[in-house]
Amino acid sequence: MKQKPVVFSLIKEQSTFMTAIMSVLTFLSVLTLGIALMIGTGAIRMNTSWDLYATIQTTDSNDVQKIRDILAKNKNIIKSANEISASQMNNLMSPWVSGGTALQKYLPQMWEVKFATHNDLKSVQTQITPYSKFLTHRAALSTPIRAGWYLIAISALVLAVALGSITICITYIAHNTAILHKRELEILNQIGASDSFVANQMQIIVARICTRATIYGFILAVPFLLLISAAAHSTRVGLMAMIGLNTFGWILLILLPIAITVFATYITKHTTKKILKNS
Repeated sequence: MKQKPVVFSLIKEQSTFMTAIMSVLTFLSVLTLGIALMIGTGAIRMNTSWDLYATIQTTDSNDVQKIRDILAKNKNIIKSANEISASQMNNLMSPWVSGGTALQKYLPQMWEVKFATHNDLKSVQTQITPYSKFLTHRAALSTPIRAGWYLIAISALVLAVALGSITICITYIAHNTAILHKRELEILNQIGASDSFVANQMQIIVARICTRATIYGFILAVPFLLLISAAAHSTRVGLMAMIGLNTFGWILLILLPIAITVFATYITKHTTKKILKNS
């Protein structure tokens, strides 16, 4: 079936401007959404990875054996319990402090423990807290995880600004086009063309431009996301090392340009009808 040609089109300068601005806004939208998804994935992975881990510390030598007894009594609900030796502690602290054997009496005795379930962690925590400091890894990592959620909020704000800019640009282009083609619109009205027909003509034009522009923006954003992910993984520790995009994340990123195109055509139809009604 042969496609019907549109009655009028954007002038070259308008088409070039709209393609460029939509490409940039799509790039920013995909990039910010991708960063938000990567950080969110990292935060979830950290919670999942460290929720069952805890560190036990005591500086009182009289409590060391009590802690060992409690861990031995609960070994059936403990997946692993690693008692940090004096030499390991010296290695851990060497980047910050030094002092050899004189330092030994100031260093805590520590255990790294992984539990079978969260309830098991709580149970042992209740037993062991009177004799030591019991710090869950999730609590210790709460600050970087909170920072991750703040970054997600910022990314969402940038995405909202980008979508708002798209709305403004489409409204401006539709308004300008209606003015530039005022004579054609009058002729169309005289021969009985409905507002919906004229709006549909504008939608076809905008859909073509947006499809091309969003593809450009998406293709440009993907290498940046891959570069950010690779740079983050090179840190090897912390929240940054956990970030990444899973299959669901990539599907959302692919759907975003499609959603932007649909959104732009809707705004075009709404704006064009409003202009025609007021003209």
